[in-house]
Amino acid sequence: MASNDSETLSEKPETPFHDLDHYLAIPKVSGLALSPDGRRLVTTVATLNAKGTEYGTALWELDPEGQKHARRITRSAKGEAGAVFAASGDLYFSSARPDPETPEADPVNALWMLPADGGEARVVLTRAGGVSGLLAAKDTGALFVNASVLAGSTDEDNDEERRKARKDNKVAAILHSGYPVRYWDADLGPAQPRLFAVEPGEEQEPGKPATVDAAAPLKLRNLTPDAGSGLRDADAVVSPDGKTIYSSFDKPLARADSRSMLVAIDVATGTRKVLLDTEGMSYFPGPVSPDNRTLVVLSETDTTPEAAPQVKLHLLDVSGGAPAAETALTPLAHDWDRWARPAAWLRDGSAVLATADEDGASPVFRISVTGDGGAGQVARLTADAAAYTDVVVAPDGRTAYALRSSYEFPAEAVRIDLASGDVVRLPAPAERPHYKGSLERIETTAADGTRVPAYLALPEGATAGNPAPLLLWIHGGPLGSWNAWTWRWNPWLLVARGYAVLLPDPALSTGYGQHHIQRGWGEWGKAPFTDLMAITDAVVQRPDIDETRTAAMGGSFGGYMANWVAGHTDRFKAIVTHASLWALDQFGPTTDAAQYWLREMTAEMALENSPHLHVENISTPMLVIHGDKDYRVPIGEGLRLWYELLSKSQLAADENGATEHRFLYFPDENHWILQPQHAKVWYGVVEHFLARNLLDKDLPVPAELGL
Repeated sequence: MASNDSETLSEKPETPFHDLDHYLAIPKVSGLALSPDGRRLVTTVATLNAKGTEYGTALWELDPEGQKHARRITRSAKGEAGAVFAASGDLYFSSARPDPETPEADPVNALWMLPADGGEARVVLTRAGGVSGLLAAKDTGALFVNASVLAGSTDEDNDEERRKARKDNKVAAILHSGYPVRYWDADLGPAQPRLFAVEPGEEQEPGKPATVDAAAPLKLRNLTPDAGSGLRDADAVVSPDGKTIYSSFDKPLARADSRSMLVAIDVATGTRKVLLDTEGMSYFPGPVSPDNRTLVVLSETDTTPEAAPQVKLHLLDVSGGAPAAETALTPLAHDWDRWARPAAWLRDGSAVLATADEDGASPVFRISVTGDGGAGQVARLTADAAAYTDVVVAPDGRTAYALRSSYEFPAEAVRIDLASGDVVRLPAPAERPHYKGSLERIETTAADGTRVPAYLALPEGATAGNPAPLLLWIHGGPLGSWNAWTWRWNPWLLVARGYAVLLPDPALSTGYGQHHIQRGWGEWGKAPFTDLMAITDAVVQRPDIDETRTAAMGGSFGGYMANWVAGHTDRFKAIVTHASLWALDQFGPTTDAAQYWLREMTAEMALENSPHLHVENISTPMLVIHGDKDYRVPIGEGLRLWYELLSKSQLAADENGATEHRFLYFPDENHWILQPQHAKVWYGVVEHFLARNLLDKDLPVPAELGL
């Protein structure tokens, strides 16, 4: 997807989506932190380096009032992330950039502080294993970090010694005694996560002359030395008074299964108490009320082959000790048929703000806790068809801030009036990228009478006299929705090349109620497939769509469905399948979360819904894409799919080894293609494959492939 042949290097493309180099250079905004006084708003911005090979991150300050331009407040080659404000107004973040005080030391991800009253950032804490997640109490100076410790270490000094020994001796081996052993693209162990309190240390040379900004180094106090692997992938929140941390905590079960308990960690003593532990249920902490007395709890039921998960919100009174029974929970909005993500309390404790997928959007909702309307009353605050994340509430209680995106623009910071729901875009670090085309919300009705909604992105000039070729894009998850901007699967790149892109939400999609999810549960090849075919049938009836030139594309579960489509219809001219499930009997025990997957289908159901059993029916050219570091859908799926396409499909390799199928393999990418130079290759190969099979054009593959 390079520049048009008529363009020179000095010419600006029509839009950033007409040139991949320009597209990849669009700045990416993530995360939001608000100072205690509500006067400073900080976000993280990722920008492409000069070589186009990686993204660097920096912190930017935004004006909550929307009057001043955004300004960059950090700058380094290693980048900065994870910003949180302490109660003092000091801004803490993590970065692996070298410490100017000790430039000879090996850089690690250290804790940095930018003073509230200005000046340069400085390292306040460093350790051999680095630090990651930061937590700050809103009302006190309490600060906490998540950091990894080698399982056998006795203290910080011993941990550093053990790490050095492994590094010096080039030992990478890990001895496991439990499950899981890897996650996403990372090998688990021998390090395990721990929660630490950040506390003042002692002066190294008391009384020695120094400048007025000299301060004693900070030190860490391990709050969870006996946590084992319980905090892996845990969610944690801290009470406003800084006295308690609430966290999910993994509980191992028989037969390599597990579930998540809810625990309370007393900061003063490090004592850990189990608050909630119920068979068949996992618990995760939401925000703590401003008076420290009430915790929002999110529960998720274990799946079974017959039942999809149920996700609910609750309130838990944590003011009088440690309840240890599910009966201590107060249901919150259990009649609301959506999967809410709790975000923040209102300052007066009267309501909780949450987001939830809702019919092609993910709005902000207010859920009442007290008041005339009664607890659990849900009101939608934001009316636009956008997705909101990172919601924070201003000290005045009248305003909230969030990041907002949709298929019309990437994430941007906004101010929300909590009384009216009015949303105002704040001056941003970068302008919205302009695209050419249009976006429509469409729908059809499935055979069982269920509504099947979708977005349709159309190129300019698509008419009855010039109908556009159609790409059916199938989302992953499968528990998700096409409702927010995506950098990895961006429809405007293909729209810029003249394709129409269909983004449907079939059975299993979120935002349409529990029934819409349950319709496809354990039967992936039934309702999800027929829903996709129904919405495609409806769209190709449009005069501005060319029914004779269509393709299907998907990643992860979307890739699974692309494989299923390939074996059950020949209506498409090409199919692109990325990081896809192929043989479900093989996938189940080899994914990084087999304990979750194997609860979802019986062995018989997995075989009934497995695409690999239909390979002999495949007569459509397929582009298979897979990364070797993909632990969620292991590379074995892609390797087996590729071999069986070439040996068993109707387009099997001929006597000369030739085939219409293609395999794009990334040795160092995971479930997603994250490196910008590889994203460029990904889109270039996809465009080549689509043009060859839909447009009868032989576009060159990216030169970087060396072919």
